[in-house]
Amino acid sequence: MPLFWRIFLLNAVVLVAATALLLGPVTVSTPVLLTEAAILTVGLAAMLIANALLLRIGLAPLQRLARAMTTTDLLRPGARPAVGGHGEVAELITTFNTMLDRLEAERATSAARALTAQEAERHRIAQELHDEIGQTLTAVLLDLKRVAGQAPDPVREQLHQVQETTRASLDEIRRIARRLRPGVLEELGLTSALKSLAAEFTRPSLSVRHHIAPDLPPLGENAELVLYRVAQESLTNTARHADATRVGLTLERTPDAVELRVRDNGRGIDGAAEGAGIRGMRERALLIGADLTLGPAPESGTEVRLTIPTPHRSQ
Repeated sequence: MPLFWRIFLLNAVVLVAATALLLGPVTVSTPVLLTEAAILTVGLAAMLIANALLLRIGLAPLQRLARAMTTTDLLRPGARPAVGGHGEVAELITTFNTMLDRLEAERATSAARALTAQEAERHRIAQELHDEIGQTLTAVLLDLKRVAGQAPDPVREQLHQVQETTRASLDEIRRIARRLRPGVLEELGLTSALKSLAAEFTRPSLSVRHHIAPDLPPLGENAELVLYRVAQESLTNTARHADATRVGLTLERTPDAVELRVRDNGRGIDGAAEGAGIRGMRERALLIGADLTLGPAPESGTEVRLTIPTPHRSQ
């Protein structure tokens, strides 16, 4: 039955009941007696309560739909309001769920295009840093070395200092290029890339330990790249914001998935709003149909968990 007719009938029932009371044996004196006023008040209250209850029951599915609309997050897909009610209400909820399906599909497609373009741009910038700026600084180092060999002692010392500054800048550019384009991932595979990443973030104030299972199933190029980027962003956040002294990076196989965990002993997230880095990790996880959770670690600190489902093999 359409929503209009249901609400109309609910109110009609109340009005019919009120008319029946007026046409019944109950009379009203002038002036109104206390007992008559009490009966009318009780009757009016009963009708209002009945009307409110009936409308609450009839409109409850719409209230659930309104709550779902305010809490839906496309970065956490899958949640859908249950289809309830009848007629137009059920049709509205079904339409909303269909719209969410379409929005999530379109977002996944657009995210895939954006991330593909981003990786291509990272590759281009890394290549230019390596080929252009890297080679230029290498030539500068060679010229400084040649000039320093012909310069007097006071100037030679200053040239050596310039050489060290230039060499440090060259190392930093190479490090940035490696972060932009994980060449080790393409050349040596995921295991070597994660071990190299852990070594890169290890420093005197931060110990990064890794455990990578040897029996990982083949994941595909996109999945491996997402794993690497999520691990990289997690370690970057830990090094910059967590004030942690230990980080554990674990990649292992479960019965139906491959699971990456990055767990630190830092100060935790403390309900902080998610920044662009975490949103980027969620978008990458959606790209390959993975599940990303971020929350407090079992003892202290923060844990990032990426779960990538793997297809079941037929026996």
